[in-house]
Amino acid sequence: MDYERTAGMAADGLLSYRDDQSGWQVCKKSNDVVVSWRPSSEFPGNVYKGEGVVGGSLADVWKCLKPVPNGLRVKWDDNVKKFELLEQITEDVSVCRTVTPSAAMGIISPRDFVDVILVKKYEDGTISSSATNVIHPGCPPHSRYVRGFNHPCGCICSPIPGEPNKTLVLSFFQTDLGGLLPRSVVDSFFPSSMANFYSNLTKTVRSLKDL
Repeated sequence: MDYERTAGMAADGLLSYRDDQSGWQVCKKSNDVVVSWRPSSEFPGNVYKGEGVVGGSLADVWKCLKPVPNGLRVKWDDNVKKFELLEQITEDVSVCRTVTPSAAMGIISPRDFVDVILVKKYEDGTISSSATNVIHPGCPPHSRYVRGFNHPCGCICSPIPGEPNKTLVLSFFQTDLGGLLPRSVVDSFFPSSMANFYSNLTKTVRSLKDL
């Protein structure tokens, strides 16, 4: 499988979601984040977009989001129970497995996801982490978990001109959770989950500054 090409397509998909403002409908809004959705062109579900300004330098925000084993993400993100490196393809491309805990009061059972991830840096300082589902021989489906599938998703962290201690964070999720879940459960889970994502990220970045 051409993991590099697949990862590059996911990164291009993220940029297209960022740049195409059409069709988004706001489903949750707070002081910290605006969550929107629109029908996915990848699978029979929705793509969700989160947009929020996090109080912290881009370096600190990225430190919390960086997709690496034993990184900070598994400590603060309620939806990441375990994160494993399956294969390092290049310096910026890796194949990883993410295990998620049960959610929605147990209605959503634990899942695992196998994705190729590309970390990309842009001239203006922006850093993105893009992912999409792949098959890897080292990680077949496991009977303890429902295998879910991420379609192009990830985070884009951008500096805010004149605001070195603030970072614009865009997040995109379009996940086929697998299993026989009612659509209403899925549609209510993601907006709340994404709002919590920003709240927990903000708290963690703030704690870095207090160290």
